[in-house]
Amino acid sequence: MDSAKKMAQIAYNAMDDKKAEDIRIIEIGEISTIADYFIIANGTNSSQVQAIVDGVDEALSKEGYEPQRIEGNRSSNWILMDYGDIVIHVFSKEDRLFYDLERIWRDGKTLSVEDLQ
Repeated sequence: MDSAKKMAQIAYNAMDDKKAEDIRIIEIGEISTIADYFIIANGTNSSQVQAIVDGVDEALSKEGYEPQRIEGNRSSNWILMDYGDIVIHVFSKEDRLFYDLERIWRDGKTLSVEDLQ
C-alpha cells in the first residue's frame, strides 16, 4: 500500500473515531498536483472540530507522519491539515455547506474507505 493511501486510511479512521460527520475521500492526484487525496468532514461544533483535528494529528503522528502545516486554530470553523500527499479539511457544518469543496473538486474521484485497502 502506498503511503498516501495508508495516511488517508489512518486519517479516515481517526475522524470516524471522533464521530466526524459525512467523511468524504476525494482522489485528486490525476487532476491536481496539490495532493493525492482530499479528506473532508465536519463536526457539529467547534469543540468536536478540534477533537477531530487532534485525533487525526495523534493517529498520523503515531505512524510517523507529521503535517507540513496546519491552517486554522482552536476557534476556527475550518481547519486545514496538509500532510503533502493528503490534505484534510475539517469544517463546522455551516462553513462546509458554504465553501462546498466537494462541488469545487467534483472532477476528482470520490472513494470509500474500502477503496483505500
